[in-house]
Amino acid sequence: MKILVPVKRVPDWQIKLKLLPDGSNIQTDGIKWIVNTFDEIAVEEAIRLKEKGVVTEIVLVSVGPADVRSRLEYALAMGADSAILVKHDGVVDSDLASRVIAEVFKRGDYSMILLGKQAIDSDSNQTAQLLAARLSLPQACFASKITVEAQSATVTREIDGGLETIRIPMPCVVSTDLRLNEPRYAALPNLMKAKKKPFEELSLEALGVSPDVKLRVKSYSMPSGRKAGRKVADVSELVSVLRNEAKVI
Repeated sequence: MKILVPVKRVPDWQIKLKLLPDGSNIQTDGIKWIVNTFDEIAVEEAIRLKEKGVVTEIVLVSVGPADVRSRLEYALAMGADSAILVKHDGVVDSDLASRVIAEVFKRGDYSMILLGKQAIDSDSNQTAQLLAARLSLPQACFASKITVEAQSATVTREIDGGLETIRIPMPCVVSTDLRLNEPRYAALPNLMKAKKKPFEELSLEALGVSPDVKLRVKSYSMPSGRKAGRKVADVSELVSVLRNEAKVI
């Protein structure tokens, strides 16, 4: 079984981001990039399925500028077999990402697309659903447990009332949630070996994909600072403030 695992490069969630003076984007010079947290979970799950003998090959795919390669190499060092980078220096929204991944999927004999449920920078939570619709594939979102059989996948996810488990035929699209697993660290020797693993670079033109995007960000702004709290004398005053000033009750 061959699995396609899309990976997105995102800013490290532990750093403090700064905006460009005109508010058109974040300052990217010198910032630390990481593999999107949910995509890293997807890579880990694919590797675990391979260790169980269920999966035979794990192929990574990403779309972005040339330096995305280093993040793909990190995922290769975790245990993936090969990677495809679709080079594009422009904006990539969920729609464009889904079109690129769909075309890559059509080029290979894949049984599953396994990806994170959302990116921690845009938080759109759309790519998996768009992919399933474009490819007319069954989907299971927010997986907290995945069991793969010969021709189907059983996926469990958390819902408000407990757990929901569904079985879908393959090929299929599955998106991962936080509780699915805890990704391993890529050891330094594996990082060196990853540079020798198969790595293919493509362009949007080669895939026949238009660079047009549907989402256009007009500007970015930092959130306003939090106001200082204040003490109240008793419960009655607290209730009055919540009702008359904060208007939350």
